Amino acid sequence: MKGEVTELLLDWKAGDQKASEAIFPLVYARLKEIAHAHIIRERNDLTFQKTDLVHEVFLKMIDQTRIEASDRNHFYSIASRCMRQILVDYARKKNSKKRGSGQKAVTLDENLAGESASPTDIIRIDEALDKLAELDERMSKVTELHFFGGLSIPETADVLGVSTSTIDREWKKAKLWLYQFISEQKE
Repeated sequence: MKGEVTELLLDWKAGDQKASEAIFPLVYARLKEIAHAHIIRERNDLTFQKTDLVHEVFLKMIDQTRIEASDRNHFYSIASRCMRQILVDYARKKNSKKRGSGQKAVTLDENLAGESASPTDIIRIDEALDKLAELDERMSKVTELHFFGGLSIPETADVLGVSTSTIDREWKKAKLWLYQFISEQKE
């Protein structure tokens, strides 16, 4: 399957619209897994169904005039970025109605699927990731892929082309930096 997805991505990148239609069934299950991790994390604050989130991501990717994914892993990286953008936009809209009432601490945990994040949390994490990217692009990317993309440590390592121990180390440093940054912002 990996070779077929990569081949279709290359065709899609070259402008073949039939390739974009053919790729969807091949990546759909994995995108639903990633979306499911986000839905669980969102408690009752998120009215998206995982299928809706997957469709939003895919539509966002199709709307791009040229897809830049060169292989399967890069495709999931782009999908993770799109999920982040969709969830942050949704959180901002939802939070604008509440204006932050009842804010609580943001938790970044290895098993994020068991945690819940409010719209305020998602916005804070997104802003913190932008700041982290200014200091260390890879740590920001690791967090985006792992937190927003729902990729495991080995999958993240594969996407970024580094060892799992490097990703594990980067994830630990990123969590610490994000926790400190977000804590300082709340004071």
